[in-house]
Amino acid sequence: MSFKNPPEVSSKQADPTSEKPVTPPSTYVIQVAKDQIYRYPPPENARRYQSYSRQKPKHRCCCRCLCWTLGLAALLVVLLAVAAGVFYLVVRPELPKYSVNSIAIRGFNLTSSSSISPEFDVTVRAQNPNDKIGIDYEKGSSVMVYYTDVHLCDGVLPAFYQPSNNVTVFETALKGSKVVLSSAVHSALVAELKRKTVPFRLNLRAPVKVKVGGVKTWTITVKVKCDVTVDNLTAESKIVSKDCDISVKLW
Repeated sequence: MSFKNPPEVSSKQADPTSEKPVTPPSTYVIQVAKDQIYRYPPPENARRYQSYSRQKPKHRCCCRCLCWTLGLAALLVVLLAVAAGVFYLVVRPELPKYSVNSIAIRGFNLTSSSSISPEFDVTVRAQNPNDKIGIDYEKGSSVMVYYTDVHLCDGVLPAFYQPSNNVTVFETALKGSKVVLSSAVHSALVAELKRKTVPFRLNLRAPVKVKVGGVKTWTITVKVKCDVTVDNLTAESKIVSKDCDISVKLW
């Protein structure tokens, strides 16, 4: 009998654990511990996130309040504008008109350089042209007379009520005391007196309340500035020219 030798078995067998995996080029493998993965993000970042998350609702609430406030303010402005427009269309308000009818002057002694004590009796014409508005003249008014920048005398207006479509003429007495005129002002006044054109300025200030039906407004200040030129400095002086401007201070 013949025996065949068994096939040779290579002593070198492939060890699957001996071969290392091939890492692709330009690739890095980083191992991170599990406890670090679970704690990501770091504790300080987590605290910051929680603080920011708590602040967001307050910020949104403030923004909402601001938006509501601005919206209400805009609505109020629109309503006031509409009310003012309706009031103007219904009432048609007009400014009162003023003029100086006459001036009687005393107390001017220009023959000497001593002080003067001028007195003015001024007749004022006030017209209320409105159909549905009355004007209530209150106490606390003032009337002042100036020559250039020199304050000569002052007084007050009477307190009275002026109905609609009314013309009221009233006289007010103005007095000054110991007014000293400089040599330049004295010379200019004498020269203008010779030309029979002596200019004065009247400043009138009157607190009034406007009445519409049974409703009265707050106190409104009426300011009148009148430039008046007279021909003489006596009780019989006549007005050569006059011009009055009016302005109103609502608040």
